[in-house]
Parts: sequence; structure tokens; C-alpha cells
Amino acid sequence: MSSRLIGVGVGPGDPELVTVKGVNALRGADVVVVPVMDSGERGRAEATVLHYVGAESVVRVVFALNERTDRGRREAAWDAAGQRVAELLDAHPCVAFATIGDPNVYSTFTYLAQTIARLAPGTVIETVPGITAMQDLAARSGAVLTEGTEPLTLVPVTAGAGVLKDALNGPGTVVAYKFGRQAAEVAEALRDSGRIEGAVWGSALGLDGESIRPADELDGSPLPYLSTLIAPARRDGGRGGKL
Repeated sequence: MSSRLIGVGVGPGDPELVTVKGVNALRGADVVVVPVMDSGERGRAEATVLHYVGAESVVRVVFALNERTDRGRREAAWDAAGQRVAELLDAHPCVAFATIGDPNVYSTFTYLAQTIARLAPGTVIETVPGITAMQDLAARSGAVLTEGTEPLTLVPVTAGAGVLKDALNGPGTVVAYKFGRQAAEVAEALRDSGRIEGAVWGSALGLDGESIRPADELDGSPLPYLSTLIAPARRDGGRGGKL
């Protein structure tokens, strides 16, 4: 029988936000792979997973998650990580890979799945969706993501502040991921576009050290890398909209 690789979204950090299906997938796997940086330190995914499975089932695999300048080094790290997971699949019928958020939204898992499809082409690859940081931040802050026919735009600020500026000048709600290191540029873009009122940002959601603050308090100081911003759509105060 073919081995199975399951990408399991374990949410933004709060262990209570892992879905029942996600917990069942983690517990049903022979091993659960968690990504770690080359420092080997425990990541957020692993901390969440350990609420549901024993440490003896968890295997850390190093990814160059903090490598942004040396492409060759990054590619070599990806190849090594893919090879390690391929070896686990050769030895076990079912391997789960835990990823924060959702495995199909800016996730490490998508790159791993591509590598495994090449190294072990008979592997069945599946995903279990997870709650995203924007959903958690909306719930904790009271921000409404969409109403009526409003669009929703999600941008990673790692693509550059210009991408965020373009989105803010468009319609609907804008969500920005990974903006902590460019907090000053984000604050400037919000003010220039007239979108800072009502915007909110958060980090370490559901964890010790959680911070949820109005965006108009941004002063340019660096924030945690995995910070999330919600700039709600401009609304006229009416109720319902066209559904």
C-alpha cells in the first residue's frame, strides 16, 4: 500500500483551536513531523502538537525557515528535509506534518509536498485544514473580516510594503501577514491610505505574551515576525449589505 503524508493545520498557537479532524489525524499517524529552524529550537507547531500526542511520536525536521539571503543554502536545506521525510514515509505507512495555520495558506507544507511528490511519487498526499491567524485575530479583536459582497485580500508583507499599499488602496478588508519587521512601513501605508482607523494587529495569539492592539498605536518599533494585521473594509454603517 502507498504511504500517506498528511499536512495538518494546527492553528495559530492556541491548542484549543486544533480541529477534531486535525487531532484525529495527528493521533492516527505513525509519526508526526514538526518543522524547526536550524537552531533546533521547539517551534509553535510542535508546542501545539504536544498537547495531543506524546513526544515519542514527534520527529523534528530542520527547515531553513529563517534563511532569506542564501538561496543555495535554503534549497539544500529543503532537499535534506524532503529526503528525511521520504525516509520516514519509507518506514511508516502514515506520516503527519504539523504546520501552524492552514497547510494550504503560506505554509511550509506546500513545498514539502512538492518535494515528496518527486522523491516518492507513489505517496498519497492529503491536507487537513486549520484555523488561520486572521480568523483568530478577528475573533479575539471583534474585527469583522467580510460583509455582503466585500472582497478579502490577504498579503504577506515579506513580498514588500508596496504590495500592501496597493491592497489598501483597493476595496474590502485587507489582512497582512508577517509584517513585524516592517512595522514602520505598514503604519505609514495605513496612514497614507486612510485605513488606520479601526485596523488592529496581533501576535502570539492564544499564547503567553499575546498582544492585540489598535494599529493607530504603531510607532515604528519592530514587532514579532509572525504579526497579523486586519484593516477592515470602509463601511457606511448600514446593516446587512447585499448577500
